[in-house]
Amino acid sequence: MEFLDSIDINQHLPAAIAWATNILLAIVILIIGFWIAGSANKLIINIGKGKHLDDTLFRFLGSFARYLILAFVFIAVLNRFGVQTASIVALLGAAGLAVGLALQGAMSNLAAGVMLLIFRPYKVGDFIDAAGCFGNVTEIDMFTTILQTFDQQQVIIPNSQIWGEKIINHSHYDVRGVDMHFGVAYGESTDAARAVIDSVLANHPHILKDPAPFVEVETLNDSSVDFLVRPFCKGEHYFDVLYSVPELIKKALDENGIEIPFPHRKVIMVNENA
Repeated sequence: MEFLDSIDINQHLPAAIAWATNILLAIVILIIGFWIAGSANKLIINIGKGKHLDDTLFRFLGSFARYLILAFVFIAVLNRFGVQTASIVALLGAAGLAVGLALQGAMSNLAAGVMLLIFRPYKVGDFIDAAGCFGNVTEIDMFTTILQTFDQQQVIIPNSQIWGEKIINHSHYDVRGVDMHFGVAYGESTDAARAVIDSVLANHPHILKDPAPFVEVETLNDSSVDFLVRPFCKGEHYFDVLYSVPELIKKALDENGIEIPFPHRKVIMVNENA
C-alpha cells in the first residue's frame, strides 16, 4: 500500500511542481506588468506637462498605453497556463474591428480631438468662432469642445465638425484691430469728419496709441463717403471697443453738425397738363 502511495505521489509531483511554477511566474508577470503599465502611464503624463503641451491628450495616451500593456500581460499569464492565446487575440481583434465600425462617428471625433490637442489652434479661455458657433472655450476633451456663449448658453460641438472647418481664434493675439465703417454726406469735409473720429478714438480708455488707429476714406458710395476706422486694443477689450465706439462717433458727428446720410430716393412729379 505504501508502495502504491509512493508511486501515486511520484506521478503527480511533476504536475504539481509545474502548476506551482506557473502560478509563481504568473504572479511575477502580473507584478512586473502592472509596474511597467503604471510607469508608462506616469511617464507619458509627465511628458505632457511641458509648457506648450496639452495634458488632456497625454492623459488619454497614458491610459491607452497602460491598458494596452495590461492586455499583453494578461495574455502572457494565460499563455503560462497553456491557454491558446492566438484565438483570443483573433477574437479581440475581430471585436475591436466590429466596435470600430459601429463607432465610426465617435472615432472621427476622437481623431479630430487628438489633432486639436496636438496642434492647439485654441485653448481653454479663448474666444473662437468655429462650426458656426461663437463663444468662450470652457472645456476641450477627446471627443467634443464646449463653448459658453455671451447669453450664457452651453454649446457642445463634436471635434470632427471643428477640425474640418475654418477656425477663427479671437484671443490668439494680445492686440486686436477693430474694423468699423462710418459714412458722411458728400457735402461734408472729410478732414473735419476725420478730426472728429480721431478725437473720439483718442479719448477712449481702451484704445491704444501704439499702434495708432487707422482712419481713412475707403469707398465713395452712391450717397455717402465711407470711412474705414480701425482702432487697436488689447484682446480682452475687443468687444468693449466694438460696441461702444459707434455710438460715441455718432454723437460726436451730430454735435459737430456733420451729416450722416441714409438711403433716400428723389421723386420728380411732372404735371402733364401744365
